[in-house]
Amino acid sequence: MAAPIVEVTNLRKTYGPKVAVDDVSFAVQPGEIFGILGPNGAGKTTTVETLAGLRTADGGAVRVRGIDTQRNPGAVRDILGVQLQEATLHDKITVGEALRLFAGFYEHPADPDELLDLLDLTEHADKQFAKLSGGQKQRLSIALALVGSPEVAILDELTTGLDPQARRATWELVERVRATGVTILLVTHFMEEAERLCDRLVVIDAGRVVAEGTPAALIDGLEGGRSVVVRFAPQDVERGRRELAVLADRDAEVEGVAAVDGSDVELAVTGTRRVLFSLVPALAAADLVPDDVRTVSRSLEDVFLAVTGRTYDPESPSTPVTEGARS
Repeated sequence: MAAPIVEVTNLRKTYGPKVAVDDVSFAVQPGEIFGILGPNGAGKTTTVETLAGLRTADGGAVRVRGIDTQRNPGAVRDILGVQLQEATLHDKITVGEALRLFAGFYEHPADPDELLDLLDLTEHADKQFAKLSGGQKQRLSIALALVGSPEVAILDELTTGLDPQARRATWELVERVRATGVTILLVTHFMEEAERLCDRLVVIDAGRVVAEGTPAALIDGLEGGRSVVVRFAPQDVERGRRELAVLADRDAEVEGVAAVDGSDVELAVTGTRRVLFSLVPALAAADLVPDDVRTVSRSLEDVFLAVTGRTYDPESPSTPVTEGARS
């Protein structure tokens, strides 16, 4: 395996009595989309701003290409591109002007015209910043993060405020950028975004890493049961309910059967990881042919619940750690 391009080791950052980042560690491989996922106030932005040398750490080490960004932030200026959550530009500057201006800050900048094409901004090159849509502003912020030809791009809460269509279009752009060879550090509080884009990720809550791995491995590693939803034709619902109740009584793999909220024809069958293997033969033996059978997919929200004991609410701040409060 190649040496990590980004290394964060036991990072700590405090603001008075509040511990914003508490012993955070992770490593990013070249070419990855690596996610930092967690609710608002979890310490995500503080982590990447410290990594970029924009904040001073109180402990630990942060390195990009082996360079300590705390001691020598200028040395990673051409390696690291940053799109910050609150970044903005003068209302009257145009897209093309902004890219040419930022390109002038670097010794070996990317071609602004190529960036305009990559990020579908060519037709908006002469449009003023104030007249851009939310999605166009986000695409411009990505372009500005890439104009220095960085090896690593930090994208912080990239799709906040975008409608679902614009969000998905932005995801495609992120994948297109990665295809050019740029390593991406993606900060997000959207579970679906992290699942869709990230090769690996850390989940941060209250300043601490509570889970780390690929989205698939984290989800597959969950303990506990599974659910299968069965939809019957209206005339078969009652017989289906009776047969499944019998199955729950006699099969150890099946724990319960309940109506799905808001539906008169769907039943949720819960049980162990093998519940589907018991359900399908039972339906066949009873000569019940459902209209639909679907497993209920688990997600990173289930992972968050498992490791924190509470339901994921992206807008609800994590409970901050204070000095002297750690166990």
